[in-house]
Amino acid sequence: MSRMQASMLPDGRRLHLQDGPIDLVIAADGRAGDVRHALQAATARFATILDELCAELELLRRPADPCPEGSVARRMWAATRAHASDTFITPMAAVAGSVAEEVLAAMTAAAPLRRAFVNNGGDIAIHLQPGQRYAIGLVDRPDRPSLFARAGICADDGIGGIATSGWRGRSFSLGIADAVTVLAETASRADAAATVIANAVDLPGHPAIKRVPAAQLQPDSDLGLRPVTRAVGPLRPGEIAAALASGLACAASLLEDGLIQACAIHLAGETRTLGHVPLEHDWRLAAYA
Repeated sequence: MSRMQASMLPDGRRLHLQDGPIDLVIAADGRAGDVRHALQAATARFATILDELCAELELLRRPADPCPEGSVARRMWAATRAHASDTFITPMAAVAGSVAEEVLAAMTAAAPLRRAFVNNGGDIAIHLQPGQRYAIGLVDRPDRPSLFARAGICADDGIGGIATSGWRGRSFSLGIADAVTVLAETASRADAAATVIANAVDLPGHPAIKRVPAAQLQPDSDLGLRPVTRAVGPLRPGEIAAALASGLACAASLLEDGLIQACAIHLAGETRTLGHVPLEHDWRLAAYA
């Protein structure tokens, strides 16, 4: 019996694919036959991705050399290599975005689509033909979701990926950001950059921040004994501003280098944004059209 699970969600428009820890929600717009072929291609490509990653997992948990062999693994390696000279990072920092990107590539190769997305736990690969757009909502806390900003993405914006990182998310973080959402040319780039920026939102040595070695929580973590954030206590306004400024400086550097298109950083109810795509605050409606 196949380990992978595939089913349409109750709305009849979105496909749910799940295999081990990978959980995708996929949608596509186009002619009915093209959408059907694209979703079939997504399912076929997804079927082997987890096994491919597991085959190179030891290599992917090391800093970004040498280049792995699998196509998803190569996306992970390329996205994180851009940051490797400045900070500790492994290809695993871009795994969710790279999987989404790989599945979307299979879909667009199989059929012409007006627009499509592959959402891998909040790290999203996007396809838009000219004249098409998506409206997105940004969530401040994955553990208690509420929207804190919105953005409209058009094909001309050159954005193919959205990713969010922070200490409250499903992956470990070295920083204290509740959420850092990045818009970039690809989902793998967005994923890697969100990790790096979230790590930079920090107050080293602050007594209100609880940290634990990553290996104590997950023995095979690629972060080893590096301390990851497990709790953030009350912070003064000046401390919040300082942590946000540190993350914003990191994001500005990545923006200047062309590695991201826009970024929103959220900490303790405060938000900072920058980039080529305006991110509007205090959005009260979720939109998927």
